[in-house]
Amino acid sequence: MRIIVGIARIFVGILFIISGLIKLNDPIGFSFKLQEYFSAAVLNLTFLEPYALLVAIFVVIFEVLLGVMIIIGYAKKFTLWSLLLMIVFFTFLTFYSAYFNKVTDCGCFGDAIKLTPWESFSKDVVLLILILILFFGAKYIQPFFTSFARSIIIFLTFIGCLGITYYVLEHLPIIDFRAYAIGKNIEEGMSTPEDAPKPVYEYIWKYDVNGETKTVTNQGADPGIDGELLGVETNQVQAGYIPPIHDFTIERDDEDFTAEFLQIENLIVVISYNLDISDKAGFAAIREITNEAIKNGYKVIGMSSSSQQVADKLAEDLNLSFKFYFCDETTLKTIVRSNPGILELQKGTITQKLHFNDALDLKLSPQKNAALNLNFEVKKRLDSIAISDQKYRMMMEPKTEEEKAQLLKEKGLTEEEYHAELWKLQSVIDSANMVYVERYFLEHGYPGKSVVGEPTNTAAWYVLQHSDKIATYFPLIKKAGEDGELPYNLVAMMEDRYLMEQKKPQIYGTQGRQEGSGKPFIWPIENPETVNQRRKEAGFNEDIEVYAKNLFGEDFEYKVVTMEEIKA
Repeated sequence: MRIIVGIARIFVGILFIISGLIKLNDPIGFSFKLQEYFSAAVLNLTFLEPYALLVAIFVVIFEVLLGVMIIIGYAKKFTLWSLLLMIVFFTFLTFYSAYFNKVTDCGCFGDAIKLTPWESFSKDVVLLILILILFFGAKYIQPFFTSFARSIIIFLTFIGCLGITYYVLEHLPIIDFRAYAIGKNIEEGMSTPEDAPKPVYEYIWKYDVNGETKTVTNQGADPGIDGELLGVETNQVQAGYIPPIHDFTIERDDEDFTAEFLQIENLIVVISYNLDISDKAGFAAIREITNEAIKNGYKVIGMSSSSQQVADKLAEDLNLSFKFYFCDETTLKTIVRSNPGILELQKGTITQKLHFNDALDLKLSPQKNAALNLNFEVKKRLDSIAISDQKYRMMMEPKTEEEKAQLLKEKGLTEEEYHAELWKLQSVIDSANMVYVERYFLEHGYPGKSVVGEPTNTAAWYVLQHSDKIATYFPLIKKAGEDGELPYNLVAMMEDRYLMEQKKPQIYGTQGRQEGSGKPFIWPIENPETVNQRRKEAGFNEDIEVYAKNLFGEDFEYKVVTMEEIKA
């Protein structure tokens, strides 16, 4: 019995120390798990949710201390009762989670070792047995060292735990066990290997055979029983491979940019899973380092689960020079244990990850498209203008007919009245935007890439494109394109529009028309036989035939139209 107790004592102590230290490495992650347990759907202890982090810190430090205490024999009675009560509680909790399928991962070993609910319960049952052995064999537990030495060891352990806790809360976990650790590729983490295990399903077929119900169970097709099929039930008997990364998306305005951003080099991502409860003071360092990153030619975006309206307002209030995109809150909590936090991606591979306290330690190097003299005051104003330029235009074109019908019903307007109302509102905004842009044109020239970076360098172009002053400022636009301050395909598009308004043939084929209820057409093109070559030189990625279909629909067939036909 003395040997059994000795082995159990060491095993339980080491397991508690390891389990506690793993969670102590990431107390915020453990607090998220406790919030899940405290939620209304599990234990319905919602009043404890605001204190989840404090509870997490207390539990993990106490867990480490108990592990050390049982090994060295400190305060034997208190230690044994504490171990017993703790394991009884956690055994109940893991059984409850497993039986009712409430929490899919107990968080016993953080993200280092993932256990299913039943595996967690089995582990706790083994620990319960070992602790009962210790409890009833207490007389065989002899202390190591002197009483004073044991007290010093416990005190130093406690101080060490507090030091680790402070460090990981003010920075990030010392060891990152998650799928978003530095060096991991997000796209690879979302993929499923070809040889990965597939889910296995069991099919229960029920037939009426001569008035009797016959049941056949298999894992394949209809067994073809001679009778009337009453129904079939499907049960999953074995789960398939689940990629370590899922629910990762980068969305804005109902568009998915995930694939695009995961192919970008030199991407800086600011993560804030919930902007309402984020550390606003932490954004000061974030703003400074992201401005520096933009100057050095990096692409910078934000990611949050907050609404786009909340995100845009915060970006404006805090003078941030980047836009926020939407992502699932749980995913963002997993990526970085800091709200906000910052990371660098190189084609989807995480190369740097920092707490906002360490944001200024982000390592940057000037890229070939660096613009070290950016004017962030102008950039902020133009970013705001770019949003307002599309505010009501986006509302004019709902995504679906159902959405359009709902909008018209809510407003109590016809489609024509709805558009007219929105145009009035947008026209006021367009006029105000043009006042600022025109004044900047006259005082400084075009606010191009070297002044405001990309894509902000297109904002003034859009404002001018939506005005009646193209003729006045097109030479400025053309020079900006020739100097590389503005994508030349935008110059080409504006030139085509200007020519069309002058009733002249366009050059690049970017402008189409539809008169009343007539058929749509591409406005006449000068030398149409060579238009695709000119389009390519201007930076367009599609020929005129494909572009026309994108403009007017897949059924549209591009045909050359002459000015004579237009005049006729």
